[in-house]
Amino acid sequence: MQTDLLLLRSLTAADEDDLVDLDRDSEVMRFLTGGAPTPRALVRADLAKHIDDYPRFPGRGRWAVIEKSTREFLGWMSLRQPDDNRPDEVELGYRLRRTAWGKGYASEGCRALIEKAFTGLGVQRVFAQTMAVNGASRRVMEKCGLTLKQIFHETFDDPIPGTEHGEVE
Repeated sequence: MQTDLLLLRSLTAADEDDLVDLDRDSEVMRFLTGGAPTPRALVRADLAKHIDDYPRFPGRGRWAVIEKSTREFLGWMSLRQPDDNRPDEVELGYRLRRTAWGKGYASEGCRALIEKAFTGLGVQRVFAQTMAVNGASRRVMEKCGLTLKQIFHETFDDPIPGTEHGEVE
């Protein structure tokens, strides 16, 4: 899939080093792990799962986000089948390198995925979630046309700073 600025393509095993680098940045991981990096073994296992899931969930999954003019790996975006396996809904996700922040890439790529979900996958609802205190991610959601449905609180074994303010959907 292409947008004006981006190429979104299926992840491959060759993306492992880029994904490890992405998850090594403490600012990228701030609202996910409190800044802790993801171990390579977990990145590799997660990557293998996404590659295996492409044929099981056509049109859904995680895509590498590539800047078209430079061919630079910027991160990933996804349309994920919810855990309760509702076929008429998908969860939008995204994670970009810090160097890609504030340039409109997240909004542009997410709008393309939302359009794909509604026109190509026949879903009735696209949703996303983030920590209530993650203002940048919330702005991306708003720019993509998503609207706040709820603020909710989850219990975590090892909560990170900001968890006490809840999550947004």
